[in-house]
Amino acid sequence: MDFWATVTVLFRRWYVTVPAFLLTIAGTFGVYAVAPKTFISTSALVLTLPVTGGSVPSDPAFPNPRTNPLVSFDQGLSMTSSILIQALNTPETGAAVGAPPGGAVTLKITSGGTNPELMPATPFIVVVCEAPTAELAHGIVTKVTALAQKELRARQIKVNAPPTTYVTATVVVPPTQADEKKGSRMRSAVVAGALAFFMSLFAAFMTESFVRHRRARRSGPATPPRVEAAAANGTRSLAGREG
Repeated sequence: MDFWATVTVLFRRWYVTVPAFLLTIAGTFGVYAVAPKTFISTSALVLTLPVTGGSVPSDPAFPNPRTNPLVSFDQGLSMTSSILIQALNTPETGAAVGAPPGGAVTLKITSGGTNPELMPATPFIVVVCEAPTAELAHGIVTKVTALAQKELRARQIKVNAPPTTYVTATVVVPPTQADEKKGSRMRSAVVAGALAFFMSLFAAFMTESFVRHRRARRSGPATPPRVEAAAANGTRSLAGREG
């Protein structure tokens, strides 16, 4: 069936198409309204070295030169951030901050890349949380940000690093106010609307098929032309004999 034939059927069966279209719109808005809301909050930390560097001078008379922590990044900080990210991404840590595996909360801790398996060589730690409420998302990000700083200090104490060489996790982006993530709700509404639209087309064509079938049954089976001609010839022959 071509395009114009389809349009003709839709206009002919307007009493089915119009209600189906209105139900489609209502269903789309209904799905968008009842779809669960998701709020997202983020924060970012950067690891920096102390101004005197990451080592202690062997001779106190010749201390390490003082440097700017924001320009003294090296591969060691990237490795430290990777270790810290792995420690924070454990199921136990997620459960401790309110984001257990399989729950309604999604917690992602990366170095800023979209693919965590590649682990880009950066000293950043980016925390992203998606939760059903804005308060929950913001609260979890705040907990993880503080936990990252605490975990970094604990690991340096564990390896007996000199306190003057401790790496610091500086918050460069504080936990943001959670914003609603509307993409998932919008996708659900679009899928529901498309499905309802095709169902309305199906209803229109089913109605068309039903009406045609009922009309054909009411008209009854047509008599073949050959049968009619044979019946007419038989009538004439019988009339001739009687005459």
